[in-house]
Amino acid sequence: MALMAPSLRVRRTPFSDGVEAAGVTAYTVYNRMLLPAVFCDPVKDYHHLKRAVQIWDVACERQVEVRGPDAARLMQMLTPRDLRCTQPGQCYYVPIVDGTGGMLNDPVAVKLAEDRWWISLADSDFLLWVKGLAQGGHLDVRVKEPDVSPLALQGSLADDLAARVFGDRVRDLRFFRFGYFPFQGRDLVVARSGYSKQGGFEIYVEDSALGMPLWNALTEAGRDLDARAGCPSMIERIEGGLLSYGNDMTMANTPYECGLGRFCDPLAAVGCVGRAALLQVAGEGPVKQIRPIAIDSQALPPCDRAWPLMAAGQRVGQVTSAAQSPDFGHGVAIGMVQMTHWDPGTHLQVKTQDSTFDAEVQKQFWNA
Repeated sequence: MALMAPSLRVRRTPFSDGVEAAGVTAYTVYNRMLLPAVFCDPVKDYHHLKRAVQIWDVACERQVEVRGPDAARLMQMLTPRDLRCTQPGQCYYVPIVDGTGGMLNDPVAVKLAEDRWWISLADSDFLLWVKGLAQGGHLDVRVKEPDVSPLALQGSLADDLAARVFGDRVRDLRFFRFGYFPFQGRDLVVARSGYSKQGGFEIYVEDSALGMPLWNALTEAGRDLDARAGCPSMIERIEGGLLSYGNDMTMANTPYECGLGRFCDPLAAVGCVGRAALLQVAGEGPVKQIRPIAIDSQALPPCDRAWPLMAAGQRVGQVTSAAQSPDFGHGVAIGMVQMTHWDPGTHLQVKTQDSTFDAEVQKQFWNA
């Protein structure tokens, strides 16, 4: 594969110097920013994540700040999730839809105050959509990209590492809650959240100048914990059923097709731009939906394209993310499957670019 040429259109992050010093061996591009993809190798990185703690540069999770008297109204326009009962200090996973009910993003919304939110983005253009809704609706709100860059601690020892830098109070944070914790004279938002099933925190670094001081402090504090630089593990996130926007779902899919119906309440989400479309979808039900797929394999090629799912010679879906699982001894995958073939135990075949493998629809994800 050809190397990527450096460009100012693909931005470095406040942590890039630390990432490079830690020996990153591969990047991907996410929201026009560098996202580390490999350090040692994917399997070694996977095992380390499960037994220790990693420091992740996830500054590519760009923030959209919504602030002003109409902030709550604009936030509800974006999502079919009912936000009326949210409180400052909470994080909410929010499917974002357009007027047809198609998924535009699946970010985490961070409610800082009644009139101030951060939207922590998945990989899609989104800032201009929010600005457009605010402008078109003549809302009294300011929409911007703030100087906020998330840094994640993930792994079984994440609590120990966080406590060494932020104090033992950080251990008391509940899931999808955040608090303010001091670092070098600044109060940083620290949330119990992250893109793995191993547990940990996301630190919202408000000021790029604090990026490397925080990176260095965490690295030094975690030496005896075997803390090291890491990155989201595709193997681990598939085992846990964590979806990837742009891979497992796109604008062509509704939240119900993505298995995200529990995060939607179009009856209550008055003002959501996709409300009418989703009310219809909710009533009729989806005709295809994401399912966990086990693949009978000893090794899999990179899933860099959609793999057809076949039954009796007919295409009945596609695999969108797949990897060989060291812990489970077979291929693990996320697939979009037609309702005629989505029941657990259904036998299928998956056609990769190299060969065809037997596959089976699973009842649940492996680390759900």
